[in-house]
Amino acid sequence: MSDTPRLRVLLVGASGTLGRAVAAELGARHDIIAAGSKSGDIRIDITDPASIATALKQAGELDAVVCAAGEVAFVPLAAIEPAAIAESVYGLGLRNKLMGQVNLALAARAQLRDGGSITLTTGILTDNPIAAGSSATMVNAAVEGFVRAAAIELPRGIRINVVSPNVLQESMPAYAPFFRGFEPVAAARAALAYSRSVEGLQTGQVYRVV
Repeated sequence: MSDTPRLRVLLVGASGTLGRAVAAELGARHDIIAAGSKSGDIRIDITDPASIATALKQAGELDAVVCAAGEVAFVPLAAIEPAAIAESVYGLGLRNKLMGQVNLALAARAQLRDGGSITLTTGILTDNPIAAGSSATMVNAAVEGFVRAAAIELPRGIRINVVSPNVLQESMPAYAPFFRGFEPVAAARAALAYSRSVEGLQTGQVYRVV
């Protein structure tokens, strides 16, 4: 019989393809508080630090925070001009998937119990760039760098990891033109890595699901 305690887990992006799979995987053993910009138990906009703070306060004391959300733009490099962040094609990914997850992790420190965990999300483009994917590769690499560095400074035994899944089978109808030649993985398989992060003991890890 498992001796894993039942945890309170805030899952951001719970209504997405990956989020639903993570909710099904972790929800079998833990209490899931679903959060999203348009649905869920709690509303959260990860691009807005005030929204993050409000959502975490509403969630109450937590054992884990998982983010399965984050947006980037897919645009050919030839179509991207130098620009300030506010006007740049790269702005979406920098504000949303990068700083949204970074700010969520920073704010989560105050809501997590001792020994709690934070799990962020990147993707296979970190190591396998594609045409029109420079924003995703840049942002993913930055998130992974943040996780490795944050792991050595988080207080009270709080752990932080990141899951980097391949393109999902369920998402291929929309993303197939970008991922020719990639072997997609089922969302349920990717969700196992989130259990590894939440229920394991490691920190500063990148769990690659390929």
